[in-house]
Formats: sequence, structure tokens, C-alpha cells
Amino acid sequence: QVQLVESGGGLVQPGGSLRLSCTASGSIGNNNVMAWYRQAPGRQREWVATLNPGSRTNYPDSVRGRFTISGDNAKNSVYLQMNSLQPDDTAVYYCSLILLKVAQPTQYWGQGTQVTVSS
Repeated sequence: QVQLVESGGGLVQPGGSLRLSCTASGSIGNNNVMAWYRQAPGRQREWVATLNPGSRTNYPDSVRGRFTISGDNAKNSVYLQMNSLQPDDTAVYYCSLILLKVAQPTQYWGQGTQVTVSS
């Protein structure tokens, strides 16, 4: 079964950096879409970054230039490098895997990792 495990969250000062990791296991195959989302209490879940097949990436304006998504196919892992963190970045960050080469495209989620930006 597909499982995603995130790590790397923590408490950082404004302006600081964190690197989140997510490792997938199970029958995931190749050429999947991986993404990061975040959700703060009382707010909608927000898309943060997408890593597409062929290593193309997408970001919303809120994080573009500060966050970088990357992957390591050999390790079945995806990463999110977060720089210039601000208090508004505080949220639970979730890794997501989207399987496309299946009868029913399916999105899987990790358990989330807390990122807190505070002085």
C-alpha cells in the first residue's frame, strides 16, 4: 500500500530556513506528480508546490522565489526547501502523491509535519 512519511518540520525564527522531506513507499511506479500543501488552523488547505513528471515545477505567488521543490527518484523522495520563512508560513505541511497511470487517478497524503515560524 502507498505510504508517505514527512519529516523536517520544526520551530524557526522569521527569516530562517527549513528543509522538509517526504519518502514514499509502496506500488507507486514512475512519472507521478508530487506536491506540497499546507494548512493553518481556521484556513483552507493551500497548495504550495508541484513537481511534475520531467522535473517541471509550479509554485503559487505566495512562495515563489522562497520555496523550492525537488525530488530524488532513486529514493522515492520529494523535498521542500523553504527560505525566508515568515510567520504566515506557519502551518502543517503535507506531502502529496498523485498516481496517474491507474484506472482511477488517486491522491495520497502524508501525515503532515508542523512548521512554526515565530520569534
